[in-house]
Amino acid sequence: MTFSFRFVALAALFITCLITANILIVKQVAIGNTIIIPAGIIIFPINYICGDVLTEVYGYRQARLVIWLGFICNLIAVIAFWIGGILPPAPSFEAQSAYDRILGNTPRFLTASFIAYLAGEFVNSFVLAKMKVATKGRWLWSRTIGSTLAAQGIDTLIALPIALWGILPLSVLGIMILSHWLLKSAYEIVATPLTYFVVNYLKRKENIDTYDRKTNFNPFAIG
Repeated sequence: MTFSFRFVALAALFITCLITANILIVKQVAIGNTIIIPAGIIIFPINYICGDVLTEVYGYRQARLVIWLGFICNLIAVIAFWIGGILPPAPSFEAQSAYDRILGNTPRFLTASFIAYLAGEFVNSFVLAKMKVATKGRWLWSRTIGSTLAAQGIDTLIALPIALWGILPLSVLGIMILSHWLLKSAYEIVATPLTYFVVNYLKRKENIDTYDRKTNFNPFAIG
């Protein structure tokens, strides 16, 4: 199996944004007096845009490969951060507590992040692939936005309750879930012209436009 440079570049962007977002997510940003969002929201939605492009151009099978590759790379980064944290610091290193706070994610948070990532990405790719066949390749905007609304909803409903249940009041958690879903979805809508440009560019350069009519949509399928 061979992959073009453009496919590899898109996969690399997907994984870079994923790992970067999971580092940025430790910082909480306040919007007004009631809305709190993680700083990772500035880059995490790019994962879904890349996922849209991968599925639209290369198909669900190739998107599935990149999703699992992203999961493995993120796991490697987490393990490396953990090992770095438990190694004895040098006497001159005075930022151990800061290191632990930024990079030492708790098992509960990591569980929420990993489950939400897999569920959200596979829902996004599945919905887009099915909608592409149903619409016969028309109305790309309906697929990118529709799949993102579904996937971001699943992602948010999994990640935030697992990570924050019992830590935040239910009223605050509810507002956070709704605001996260709306902001991430709005990100996709605003980026729609860019998505169109990238999709059309890749289809033209790669001479490919995949339809998943007989695809095995099992997320764990190999090959």
